[in-house]
Amino acid sequence: MTGHAGKAGGFTLVELMVVVAVAGVLAATAYPGYRQHVIRAKRTEGQVALQALMQQQERYFTQNNRYIAFDAASNSDEARLFRWWSGASAATSAYEIEGRACDGEAIADCVQLIATPGTARVDGRHRDPSCDRLILTSTGLHLASGPAIRCWQ
Repeated sequence: MTGHAGKAGGFTLVELMVVVAVAGVLAATAYPGYRQHVIRAKRTEGQVALQALMQQQERYFTQNNRYIAFDAASNSDEARLFRWWSGASAATSAYEIEGRACDGEAIADCVQLIATPGTARVDGRHRDPSCDRLILTSTGLHLASGPAIRCWQ
């Protein structure tokens, strides 16, 4: 009688270690791509918020013949009409947004909206080292303060 009596079924320690090593290599390979995807998705969140706020600024300009500055600490009723965060709520947003006069111009004539990633008022964990701050001006400029060239595509 031949058989495997007394031998328990299962995996050996070597087999288990090979599976763990393969899983580790796959995870290490996939994580950087996943992280870049998350950064790009949050960057898009900031861009969409800037474009919506610029439309709101243009409506305000049409009604009042001037733009308005705003930020998270704004106290005026008019400035509080402008949302200073990029996402569904301030705590979960990737960017804090402010509106201020374009460089060398009056706020009545030109406004630039600046989205700053990961501040103390929004999700402080978000970083975008490629593009950093996103900037949209009422003159139509799409800028970024980081080293990347294609932040608005």
